[in-house]
Amino acid sequence: MKISARNILRGTIHSIVKGPIDTEVTILLPGGDSIVSVITKTSAESLDLKEGKEVYAVIKATNVMIGTD
Repeated sequence: MKISARNILRGTIHSIVKGPIDTEVTILLPGGDSIVSVITKTSAESLDLKEGKEVYAVIKATNVMIGTD
């Protein structure tokens, strides 16, 4: 598979929180940091996501916002 996204982070699923429509997936990265993604329930089911499974977080963003108090 080839994709255009430049930011691909490999990690392991740490936790999955299923909602009625969306699923929140927390991925633990090798350095100890984590990243959270919210995907549709259908996508989570079709990917057969389970805690401990190795996955890739693919990030393609046109904007990154930063805020301060």
